[in-house]
Amino acid sequence: MAQATPDPQRIAAVRRFNRFYTRQIGVLRKNYLDSPYSLGEMRVLYEIANAGDEAPTASDVGRALDLDAGYISRVLRSFEKNGLIARKTSATDARQSHLTLTARGRKVFAPLEQRSQDHVASMLATLDATQQTRLVAAMETIGTLLGAEVPAAKPTVRLRAPKHGDFGWMVSRHAQLYAQEYGWGNPFEGLCAQIVADFVNKHDPARERCWIAEVNGENAGCVLLVEDTPGVARLRLLVVEPGARGLGLGKRLTDECVRFAREAGYTRITLWTHSVLTAARHIYKQAGFTLTRSEPHQSWGQPVISEHWDLQL
Repeated sequence: MAQATPDPQRIAAVRRFNRFYTRQIGVLRKNYLDSPYSLGEMRVLYEIANAGDEAPTASDVGRALDLDAGYISRVLRSFEKNGLIARKTSATDARQSHLTLTARGRKVFAPLEQRSQDHVASMLATLDATQQTRLVAAMETIGTLLGAEVPAAKPTVRLRAPKHGDFGWMVSRHAQLYAQEYGWGNPFEGLCAQIVADFVNKHDPARERCWIAEVNGENAGCVLLVEDTPGVARLRLLVVEPGARGLGLGKRLTDECVRFAREAGYTRITLWTHSVLTAARHIYKQAGFTLTRSEPHQSWGQPVISEHWDLQL
């Protein structure tokens, strides 16, 4: 991926966020979480307490926290003097010692860990469930982009009815994604806008539906099912955000269209797509659609082959 030189506004925005968040979580206070320890000392205790089956060495802790070896050594000597940690010489390297918390160390660390948990819980409690999901997803995105080893969390996925702003988002994202991925120009955005406008102004809720797919509280995909002719439904504007591809959203949205069409009494679903949309074509084929005809034409600034697919219900 090509690197870009950050402009001053972006640098200022990151610095502004850093100042806000260090104050938000209290890292500038002399004693972290009203404990006798600094943030650095607490992080060292945390690494030792949560190392897993193999006790870490001082070098392991230093690498994990990117801290100076001299600082680590001073902190560990203080912890050992106060009976918080124990050292055991490594069986493979006599120059290294593995570190564990003593009973006293665990007794000291446990309430501080709980205090940290409570602090984060109180911060999240000011947000509703959707906002909490968005915040956590944004933090994971920051970590991933900056190279952190963020444990993969199972994404929260749901399909829902549209709400205010979603129809504008549908037009915007279709235009942006198809321009980026296929070079399609402004007439395509106009087509999408007309399809959405017709649905918003004229749709019959008993016969026509729109679904928005969310991942971790953010819009990640959409589709429309509209009446084409008596007894025939048309699937329109299926799209999935690049970052949400691979989660099965396209299949779920298409399956929802098929389920609803059957319940509404349609006998057939038809759709119009293009040969370059290989992922969408695969989804349609999996759902039982068959290609009925195709023709080449020049649209939206690119030569394309349009296709018509049908599914008998």
